[in-house]
Amino acid sequence: MKQSLQLRLGQSLTMTPQLQQAIRMLQLSTLELQLEVQQALESNLMLEETEEPEEESEARDAEREEADAARESDERTDDIRLDEDAGMPDELPVDSAWEDVYETLSTTPASSSGEDDDRPVEYGDTRSESLREHLIWQMQMTPMSAVDQSIAEAIIDAVSDDGLLMLPLEEIHEGLVRQDPEIEFDEVEAVLHRVQNFDPPGVAGRDLRETLLLQARQLEERTPRLEMAVRLLEEFFELLAKRDYNQLKRRLKVDEEELLAVIRVIQSLNPRPGNTIGATNSEYVIPDVIVRKLKGHWRVELNPETAPRLRVNAQYAALVKKVENRRDSTTLKNHLQEARWFIKSLQSRNETLLRVATAIVKHQQEFLERGEVGMKAMVLHDIAEELALHESTISRVTTRKYMHTPRGIFELKYFFSSHVGTADGGEASSTAIRALIRQLVADENAAKPLSDNKITTLLGEKGIKVARRTVAKYREAMAIPPSNERKRLA
Repeated sequence: MKQSLQLRLGQSLTMTPQLQQAIRMLQLSTLELQLEVQQALESNLMLEETEEPEEESEARDAEREEADAARESDERTDDIRLDEDAGMPDELPVDSAWEDVYETLSTTPASSSGEDDDRPVEYGDTRSESLREHLIWQMQMTPMSAVDQSIAEAIIDAVSDDGLLMLPLEEIHEGLVRQDPEIEFDEVEAVLHRVQNFDPPGVAGRDLRETLLLQARQLEERTPRLEMAVRLLEEFFELLAKRDYNQLKRRLKVDEEELLAVIRVIQSLNPRPGNTIGATNSEYVIPDVIVRKLKGHWRVELNPETAPRLRVNAQYAALVKKVENRRDSTTLKNHLQEARWFIKSLQSRNETLLRVATAIVKHQQEFLERGEVGMKAMVLHDIAEELALHESTISRVTTRKYMHTPRGIFELKYFFSSHVGTADGGEASSTAIRALIRQLVADENAAKPLSDNKITTLLGEKGIKVARRTVAKYREAMAIPPSNERKRLA
């Protein structure tokens, strides 16, 4: 094989460590950024956090250096004076005793015998109790045999978070028989009835009808029209599910007003009783940018709580030139360089985030003024082209970043949506179309709800061309039932 040398020209993109750090910080959420900053402060001695603007911090550093120089001069003077006062006694008289200084501090030992020892200790654990734990606790507080407790525990394990029994009772019985062949089905059914009397009312219902019926039977007897509501659930639940109100009026022998009052009693019941137990704690979102309207113009600014101010520690940076040890000098130089890279990456992240947020507000001013119906169709390419950035950069910036507006807090991705053509050749945002559909359904006649075809026609009258199947898709995405299920008495 003959060896030869060739010269080729080409272009390539090299991901330097600095560029990789900048890209990684760009896609961090607020919480992840705070952790990243905290880790950098702990690992890099050159970094420090400051609440002051850069100009004030530089002036403060200059004052600190002057104070340090003056302190060193005073220390040298004190050393000379101490040498002259060699005859100073070891102990000097004081005008107060040790006990007088610390008499206000608590001297109670960690363990003592007193009247307060029997008080209950309160811990800061505010963890919410799950539905299963709530049911198990009630089972343990109910007089039951060991066999009945094992049956009750198997039933509770089959209860979903909504409070419904997810497994057929026959299947639960089969699983128990494998452990104890003497357990009868009637015994399992009897324990189920006991569990169904636990809190919350309606728990362990085998279907929606039984769940509502269990709750209705636990209402106070003096509840108006309770007897009629129980009868409706027991005998005519299928007609109620079909919303066949004419048939219900004939079967129950009541007029429309009386039937409406009975249905209101049923609507007061909870179809998912388990949701009242073990509710998850609210998660609060800290917005990255804040939008305000000042003097008729929308202004975008970074949230100071999520934009930490870092700077290079001037005292440690000055040591780089003073340290004579080569190894220590190299370590300090590396820390100084990494600190500068980190601060630059953080500044780049904040600047890019502010630019993207400002461009979004510029495009979506109608939304800020009118709400969802004013949302404009916008995709990542629109912002990327305007800011001369890549679409992947826009995607990183808008992921898990939040904007606080007068209309609430929204993720930046919320302002991007697909578009649908209008009659005049324009474009309408899918978010705006969903808002219009929601508004039409809210204003419809409850006795004669709008069908998907009718909604399509009404949208066409507003200049929005959309297919019926698209209306159905948007309606289902918003959890709006079809017209036959929305029908109800006025």
